[in-house]
Amino acid sequence: MKMKKIMVYLLCACMLVLTACQKSGTEPAKTETVKETEGKVASENGELILATTTSTKDSGLLDEILPAFEEETRYRVSVVSVGSGEAMKMGENGEADVLLVHSPAAEKAFVEGGHADEDGRKDVMYNDYVIVGPKEDLAGLSTDSYNDALKSFRTLSEKKAMFISRSDESGTHKKELAIWEKCGITPEGDWYVKAGAGMGAVLEMTNEKLAYTLSDRATWLNLGQNGDLRIVCEKDESGILYNQYGVICVNPDKNENINHEGAKAFQNWIVSEETQKRIGEYGVEKYGKPLFTPNAE
Repeated sequence: MKMKKIMVYLLCACMLVLTACQKSGTEPAKTETVKETEGKVASENGELILATTTSTKDSGLLDEILPAFEEETRYRVSVVSVGSGEAMKMGENGEADVLLVHSPAAEKAFVEGGHADEDGRKDVMYNDYVIVGPKEDLAGLSTDSYNDALKSFRTLSEKKAMFISRSDESGTHKKELAIWEKCGITPEGDWYVKAGAGMGAVLEMTNEKLAYTLSDRATWLNLGQNGDLRIVCEKDESGILYNQYGVICVNPDKNENINHEGAKAFQNWIVSEETQKRIGEYGVEKYGKPLFTPNAE
C-alpha cells in the first residue's frame, strides 16, 4: 500500500512538470516555491497556473480563499509563489495563466507590452509596507523616524546598520529600491546584504542577524512578529509605503496551452463582492484587523 501511494505521488509530480513544459515549450521555470492547493475537489475544468508574489502565500491568504474558488469553478489551481518580477516573466513566457502581483509600475509595463489580455489589469486589494528591525533598535528609527521611511533609510545608510534586501526583483524589492532612489542613495557595502530570497526567508534571516528589512505588513504579521524583531517605521504620511495588488490574465496568444477561460474565471472571482468580503475578513479573528483591504472596482 505504501509503495502504491509513493507511485501515485511520483506520477502527480511528473504531470506537473510536463504541464509547465507544455506552457512554455521549454524547460519549466525555476521557482522559489511551487505549491498546489490541496483538497478533494475534482478538477473537472482542468488546471489553472497562478503565478504570484510570495506575500500572498506567506501571509496565508491563498490557503484561506482558494479552496472556495476550486469548489465553485471546478478548476484545480497550481500556485507558483515567486516575486512579482519573476511572476511577470512567467507571464511573458506563457508559463502561467493568471498573475496576482504587487508592482504597479511593472504591471503597467507588462500590460502595455501586450502580455495581458484585452481587459488588462484590475485592482484587488492593498496593505502597506513596514520597516522592521531588532527590538533594541540601535539605529534609533522607532524614536527618530517612526513615520518617515526616507529618513529611516537615510539613517540606516549613515549608521551602516545591517539591512537585508530581498534583491529578487519582487514588488517589495522594487519598492525598497524606489525608497533608496528618493533618498539619493545607492546602498552598498558589507552592511547591505542581498538575500535573493522571498519575504518569509528574508524575515528569518533578518531575525537571525538582528538586522533591518522592508516587509509587507501581511507577511510580517503572519510570520515575523514572534521573533526578536519589531516594527520600527510605519504609516508614512507621504504614501510611499502603500502596497497595491493587481490581477492580470495572460494574453492567450502566448501559446495554445494558456488556460484563458480559467484565468478569466479567477479574475472575475477574486474581484467579486463575495471574495472581496473574504479578503477583508482575513486576519481579523487572529490579529484584530485584516491583513489586506479589498479595493476592486
